[in-house]
Amino acid sequence: MQVITRYALLVCGRRGDMGELPMGNGREIFHFANHVVKGRWFSLFASFLIMAGAGATYLFGTYSKEIKASLGYDQTTLNLLGFFKDLGANVGVFSGLIAEVTPTWFVLLVGAAMNFTGYFMIWLSVVGKIPKPKVWHMCIYICLGANSQNFANTGALVTSVRNFPESRGNMIGLLKGFTGLSGAIMTQLYLAVYGNDSKSLILLIAWLPAAVSVIFVYTIREMRVVKQPNQLRVFYYCLTIAIVLALFLMVMTLVEKAVAFSHAAYVVTATVACALLFLPLLVFVREELDVFRRKNMPISPPQIDTEHRPVVLEKEDNSTTLEIKKGDTNSKCFWFTDIFFNKPERGEDYSILQALLSTDMLILFLATFCGLGTSLTAVDNLGQIGESLGYPTTTIKSFVSLLSIWNFFGRIFSGFVSETLLVKYKFPRPLMMTLVLLLSCIGLLLIAFPFPGSVYVASVIIGFSFGAQLPLLFSIISELFGLKYYSTLFNCGQLASPLGSYILNVKVTGPLYDRQALKELAKKGLTRSSVKELTCIGNQCYRQAFIILASVAFFGALASLILVARTRNFYKGDIYKKFREQAEATEAEMASTNNNRIH
Repeated sequence: MQVITRYALLVCGRRGDMGELPMGNGREIFHFANHVVKGRWFSLFASFLIMAGAGATYLFGTYSKEIKASLGYDQTTLNLLGFFKDLGANVGVFSGLIAEVTPTWFVLLVGAAMNFTGYFMIWLSVVGKIPKPKVWHMCIYICLGANSQNFANTGALVTSVRNFPESRGNMIGLLKGFTGLSGAIMTQLYLAVYGNDSKSLILLIAWLPAAVSVIFVYTIREMRVVKQPNQLRVFYYCLTIAIVLALFLMVMTLVEKAVAFSHAAYVVTATVACALLFLPLLVFVREELDVFRRKNMPISPPQIDTEHRPVVLEKEDNSTTLEIKKGDTNSKCFWFTDIFFNKPERGEDYSILQALLSTDMLILFLATFCGLGTSLTAVDNLGQIGESLGYPTTTIKSFVSLLSIWNFFGRIFSGFVSETLLVKYKFPRPLMMTLVLLLSCIGLLLIAFPFPGSVYVASVIIGFSFGAQLPLLFSIISELFGLKYYSTLFNCGQLASPLGSYILNVKVTGPLYDRQALKELAKKGLTRSSVKELTCIGNQCYRQAFIILASVAFFGALASLILVARTRNFYKGDIYKKFREQAEATEAEMASTNNNRIH
């Protein structure tokens, strides 16, 4: 513990910047270490790690070929598995509702159990440790495993947003960014641990994310929102570290494609990746040192309510997060007229039914259906797209890793850039979503009309646009409908994603691919029974399907423009005012408590 404390002081630059922390008293060192582990920043660090392991669904393109070959599936059946993966990954209503009535540690433990059970059963099936399961068994396994990421999202992301409400765009961008990097991180780890064995990747996906959740289960919880002037700077430090990690992973992905790596080389790259993943902890220890110093010295209470309106500080149930209520407050709505007609102003706390049955949410649902539905379809078929265009297996894995890395850049970009544009220029987030959906149309068309190297570009564009949509969706929901029922609402908001994946992937893309593959077999004088695996080779395999997908994405962009028009006045205002007042009120209370203790 003493080493950690001394290193924290070293990171601070000048000792005087943070005040003197007594180093000779073991009791004080213990108090500081205890303060770090129980602090908001360490909770955020634990959330980073959990989210970095919560992106196993994005690796489906890597191991789906193993499932298809081992179990003898055609493309429609594989796409059906992809749909149940997307269904599990995006139907998070259960995790949201559970989080409303149980502590965060319980949510994380449930997610860990589901993750291990689902993916471990898939691994047993693929390696032949159990009899070949029926298709519906495999659908249940992958749905169960994928659904675990909603529990990780709900436990880590929702808690972090409530702990840092004024920086929610940056926060969501970072957290979802680490999830976007998860595929590339897990790839490096499995190469280091198991070698180039895609079946073992499924085993790694089963135990590693579950282990991380169990280790940090008690450190992630809601805490008091305290004003910290350099908070934005800390997030930019984390952004810099995350970008360095992403660039390292991207370079390693390209180098591993061109050079044959030994097992020792894979171990080195995985070690460097893990070191970069843990680097934000040093930044957070430094910030906790500042908080520790301020917490133990008298502070003049700030003036917080210049309009002289009554301010009431309340604690909700067992949560330590403070809420500020001014004047008259929207009461809980239970009646039909309240749900449909007497809704709160945008930005206030909606009830679950008020939010779900609002026009704004319906428009978001439609845009999500089109945007995430088309992106998920492209992601799930990326392995088969590379195969149909004649790329080797190593190159196809490069496509998946590139998509994962640019998925990260999309999340970071939409989180930080949309936050900056919103705060400085009142640029509405729904307009950013419109631009992202238009960008995705280009990537989809590059697959429909391929040329040499076009899949590389398409992987970058689709990964970027896919990643950018999620932080925007989650941020818009929190801004329009409040944070009181955010655990449930943000999970409900992405329900359109699996619906879009089912219709566009299972009912459109899969059958069109199989139809084209059957045509190719007929030209060779063969039938479906003549081959174990139905495969299509050529530019025409995905052309018609991806023209349809590009059209759907364009329609989603038009739908999001309607939301831009509806919310333009809301985004012209100061949407973070009440959260600043909340943080100032907490600081005033802490100052009063410290002064009373000292005097």
